[in-house]
Amino acid sequence: MIKALALVTIWSTDQARTVAFCTEKLGFEIRTDIDMGGERWVTVGVPGQDELQMAIMRTDGPGMDPDSAEALTTLVTKGVLGAGALHTDDCHGDYKQLKDKGVEFVQEPQERPYGIEAIFRDDNGSWWSLTQTREGDELDMDKPWA
Repeated sequence: MIKALALVTIWSTDQARTVAFCTEKLGFEIRTDIDMGGERWVTVGVPGQDELQMAIMRTDGPGMDPDSAEALTTLVTKGVLGAGALHTDDCHGDYKQLKDKGVEFVQEPQERPYGIEAIFRDDNGSWWSLTQTREGDELDMDKPWA
């Protein structure tokens, strides 16, 4: 039986730059960083959330044919792909801290039916939601947001 989600992918056009973005700007920690026969396998995660890791994978990495690598790189750099949602207990405060570190926000914190949300782009162009749910509320995917 499946018990948990353990690994997700962050697509990157420059693995070292994305590792720096995730650790220096977002405050993630490196979980794994090893050489896999000339290819770097690196994962990061939110401190204290040990059960989930994010693999930073190159858009032109192993297993990618040239056409697929080009298409994926184009989609990532255009900002078409969303990387995920990060939960916070202080959206306004984290927004200010991240903005001061040079993170590009495309939406300032705004009230939503599910809480407060700000949206930023990572160093590759992918967008992330920074979300603070209402106190006592959990994000309920069965409820309509509008």
